[in-house]
Amino acid sequence: MKYIILLSLILLVACNNNKQLKPTEKEDTLNTIPETPPETEEIEPEVLLLKTYSNKRFKDVTVEKINEDTFIVRGKGQIFEANFNWIVEDGHNELKKGFTMTDAGAPEWGNFEFEVNVQKERQNSTLTLVLFESSPKDGSRQYELPITLY
Repeated sequence: MKYIILLSLILLVACNNNKQLKPTEKEDTLNTIPETPPETEEIEPEVLLLKTYSNKRFKDVTVEKINEDTFIVRGKGQIFEANFNWIVEDGHNELKKGFTMTDAGAPEWGNFEFEVNVQKERQNSTLTLVLFESSPKDGSRQYELPITLY
């Protein structure tokens, strides 16, 4: 008798699981609709905030990397006769050097922008751009502003 009751319960449960739902009934189980990949949103490129550098003679200086070895340097300088120098070094050697001008001389803050194209000589080295004003007396570097490039 126990076996008949147990068998009846199993059949009853099995029959209930196979019942067909009417169109108005809601099913509590997951739908078996084939999965479609989620829609991908177009992601805008991340806007990087440029780090700014400054000292007594240079302010709001930014360096933007435009390709592997090329950088655009922008900022303001309060430079005697609006002329200043720059150099790129790797800790051992001077790889590139030059000069540029601001659009106004001291005591005004003049804007400047220039491009630097430089490659590493050694893979493990770190390139540093140094902006500086040359001393009118002896030509020594004054007010150096070091900026790590890569």
